[in-house]
Amino acid sequence: MLAPEDHKKISFITSAGMFCYITMPFRLKNSGATYERLVDKISCPYIGRNVEVYVDDMLVKSKEAGNHVVDLEETFSATSKYKLKLNLVKCTFGVRRGCFLGFMVIQRGIEANPLKIKAILDMKAPTNVNEVQRLTGRIAALSRFIFKAVEKSLPSFIVLRNAKTFEWDTSCQQAFEELKNYLAGLPLLVKPSQGDTLYYLSTTPQSISSVLIREDEGKQMSIYYVSKVLNGAEG
Repeated sequence: MLAPEDHKKISFITSAGMFCYITMPFRLKNSGATYERLVDKISCPYIGRNVEVYVDDMLVKSKEAGNHVVDLEETFSATSKYKLKLNLVKCTFGVRRGCFLGFMVIQRGIEANPLKIKAILDMKAPTNVNEVQRLTGRIAALSRFIFKAVEKSLPSFIVLRNAKTFEWDTSCQQAFEELKNYLAGLPLLVKPSQGDTLYYLSTTPQSISSVLIREDEGKQMSIYYVSKVLNGAEG
């Protein structure tokens, strides 16, 4: 709720008269940051243990199924204390996997959203700059799962740099098809753990890529991929 003395600061005029908000609307400049501070305050004792939260997206996690009800009760008690309401239609309970912030969260780690993969697999070869921009945007949404993402899509970036003369040549088409094949087997991303974490770096004159790796019983598992196109001064 907004403080009564602040009501007039966000009043607005319509044909029916002057009105004001009594609760914080999201159109205010700092409303997002204010709301995030609120949910962080509510969830502070539980974040990282059994709760993850980002703005209005909240995830309650449990290592054991038998503890899940207790974890939910703990979260509901905290939200009730601050009079924060949940939309039951948007809530899902007792699942072993689910979509959170655009990613598929499962017990073993994080998977790419199948819908985002399908969006690229179903694409035909771009015929104009706008379609290339759409392709690179979809690749960016999956970049944390793709090793050397920029290198795999470099021909597309070159096309965008020469946007005045659009040309989708054989190198572009080959890279496009290879990317689709790669997307069919994207790796599972695992969480970091205490101990040694390896950092691998790969560079070319056009791009730089890196990956965080965790070793578990001699097996290397990916934590996060990063890739960037180099500009003329950086290359």
